[in-house]
Amino acid sequence: MHTYILVLYYSKYGSTKEMAHLIANGIESSGMAVKIRTVPNLSTVVTQAEPSIPEQGDIYCTLDDLANCSGLALGSPTRFGNMASEMKYFWDQTTSLWLNGALHNKPACVFTSSGSMHGGQESTLLSMLPPLFHHGMMMMGLTNANPALSNTKSGGTPYGASHVSGPRHDLGLSQDEKSLCTEQGKRLGEIAKKLLNV
Repeated sequence: MHTYILVLYYSKYGSTKEMAHLIANGIESSGMAVKIRTVPNLSTVVTQAEPSIPEQGDIYCTLDDLANCSGLALGSPTRFGNMASEMKYFWDQTTSLWLNGALHNKPACVFTSSGSMHGGQESTLLSMLPPLFHHGMMMMGLTNANPALSNTKSGGTPYGASHVSGPRHDLGLSQDEKSLCTEQGKRLGEIAKKLLNV
């Protein structure tokens, strides 16, 4: 039995990565183990392959990491109201997992970061859901049991945690945004434990 939750993200300027680690903290607070993984950058012209292990930061996700998880937190920055192409490319390579139902009935949540308040956060969160539905996963969001969801003046949605990083991507996460990331991870961990009967 696999008892870790995968936190899979792509980050360009670091905000989505910070959110991923906060979500991982929340998962661990629920008593579940965590694997944090990212995906490689894409190039429009292939001159050489990315190394299989990045020089720094979190390591790249494999299909085995995904297939063997007990739950998933999926994060991407906003790209014109959609997930980043790097993350979409990763999911386009998961047909073998879809064919064998590797992700059926596993809980999942999504998170994002954008440069502006109305930069397409909610549509980005929604754009990450279709691949997860096709894989038979069960989606969860955030509840208003956490006051930060109603009080936030920046990121935070019922669809998943979010962050407004500013036009220069230099604004740190607010306390509300941090709280929602941690809460989302904790909720995912608790739901996964119930489904695993642990």
